[in-house]
Amino acid sequence: MNHFCLRVFLCITVLFYGLQLQAQKHTFTLGQEHFLLDGKPFHMISGEMHPARIPKEYWKHRIQMAKAMGCNTIAAYVFWNYHEQTPGHFDFRTDNRNIAEFIKLAQQEGLWVLLRPGPYVCAEWDFGGIPPYLLAQPDLKVRCMDPTYLKAAERYIKALSKEVNHLQVTQGGPILMVQAENEYGSFGNDRQYMQTVQKLWLKNGINVPFYTADGPATANLKAGSLPGAATGLDPGASQADFDLARKMNPGVPVFSAETYPGWLTHWGEKWARPDTTSLLKEVRFLLKNKLSFNLYVIHGGTNFGFTAGANAFKPTEYQPDLTSYDYDAPVNEQGRPTPKYYALRQAIQQATGHTPPALPEAIPAMEIPAIHLNAYGSVWNNLPPAKRVAQPKPMEAFGQNSGFILYRTKLNAHTSGKLLITELHDYATVFVDGKYVGHVYRDEGNHTITLPKTDSKEPILDILVEGMGRINFAEFMIDRKGITERVSLNGMTLMDWQVYNLPFTTDYIQSLKSSAEVAGQPGRFFKGTFELSETADTFFDLSTYKKGVIYINGHNLGRYWERGPQTRLYCPASWLKKGTNEVLIFDQHQLEAATISGKKTLE
Repeated sequence: MNHFCLRVFLCITVLFYGLQLQAQKHTFTLGQEHFLLDGKPFHMISGEMHPARIPKEYWKHRIQMAKAMGCNTIAAYVFWNYHEQTPGHFDFRTDNRNIAEFIKLAQQEGLWVLLRPGPYVCAEWDFGGIPPYLLAQPDLKVRCMDPTYLKAAERYIKALSKEVNHLQVTQGGPILMVQAENEYGSFGNDRQYMQTVQKLWLKNGINVPFYTADGPATANLKAGSLPGAATGLDPGASQADFDLARKMNPGVPVFSAETYPGWLTHWGEKWARPDTTSLLKEVRFLLKNKLSFNLYVIHGGTNFGFTAGANAFKPTEYQPDLTSYDYDAPVNEQGRPTPKYYALRQAIQQATGHTPPALPEAIPAMEIPAIHLNAYGSVWNNLPPAKRVAQPKPMEAFGQNSGFILYRTKLNAHTSGKLLITELHDYATVFVDGKYVGHVYRDEGNHTITLPKTDSKEPILDILVEGMGRINFAEFMIDRKGITERVSLNGMTLMDWQVYNLPFTTDYIQSLKSSAEVAGQPGRFFKGTFELSETADTFFDLSTYKKGVIYINGHNLGRYWERGPQTRLYCPASWLKKGTNEVLIFDQHQLEAATISGKKTLE
């Protein structure tokens, strides 16, 4: 046999046995205390990451990073609203939406999968993954037996099940468990709803064990757990946490479904940097006692576009999340290991006695010299046709999911004085006859602004509103965007409005027309180009701008805001190209063009 034939024979042999190995069926069951893989106790060491927050070309790298840290399992949220943006139209193929492919990559790396499909997921993601189109129904109720919500949830469950059923461990795949809902005990007490969600997954072919995930408190576990489903704790940090869970839902394994190596950050806060010492103490407790756990998150990624969520724990509070979902995770936003990564890797290796594989090659990053931008029109010269309404309605009422929305009316009685925007969601810039008056922000507790006196008999009032991300956790989740109630001037309700929907989609951005600017009127676009001989990841530094969004070659990198702490936005190499690249910025306050540049790191 010549060398060529021998090589072909060996390749075919390896492929044959590889396929056999992948197709080999294992069993995974819930014991009284332990997870049982092929009938033997299985100590799950999981790292969580979210395909929607990671460029598809980096999925394999991030999975390999988890494996090299010592993980044997990958946990992954599926964001319903990322796959169904309009009713009944599902996308599991474009960009980074192919969930089945992500799961197969984990299997190819020899890792198991925990699937977290919701339908609600939280995750600091817009509306906790629930599609905003549902908010067009004025009396919508979510995460309960509301017929509208359940009908849509069932449609999603059916669609997703078709994508992943063949990847369950019962079919030779890597999916060991599926989570039913998420942290329901922090939201409601409808146990019929929880059981209905589980039954819908079962009806559509999910036949692996289920688990729930809730905070380690009696009320949370009572409302959120399911009989026969494993109990996940968010987090399980002590023996007392595990003892409580076993008492509340006996006869099933208990694990830490979310052990937090980092934490989220909102706009206007300092970067969250939790103490690694306490994390290691918690992880060593779990390792020593062979308690399964999932690190939420091992790698966070990025809230590209308008996908970031928000928190609110009282009616007047609003805390929007950053574009970066770095999370101070062991693997940072750009995919690099942190000191925390190596500390956890060492702890896992010492506890298990297993030597993890070497880390994959690092993803290159680069700096880009100063990029000069020029003024390129304004939102005022790029308005779509208006819709006429008696009083303002939120953007969802017009079929808009995200972005901006402009409300315009003529003042024909009161023309100056105290303007009150009732239930503004979330950030508005206010103009009278094209002159900037000021801004109103939902979280500042004051939804009023004073309109100055004018010589105009019937001045035009413009209110440009940015929706900054829907609340994704707890009781204030019904969070429509725009002006959600009414506007009054000196106590008089203003009527007869024109509404302009500005979702800032790729089509809208590509259709922009350049035009002369109105002096002193913000709401401007800035455009520029830059040349690259090679491509690599970079972070665009927006510290010279105030508040807005940035597009690179048509890709929406996300929001920036001068209040910080984030001033640099991540751009993967795949969104850049050799030769000429285009940058477009929309800023709600900036009047003059400024330069930007690319940096190698987030900070």
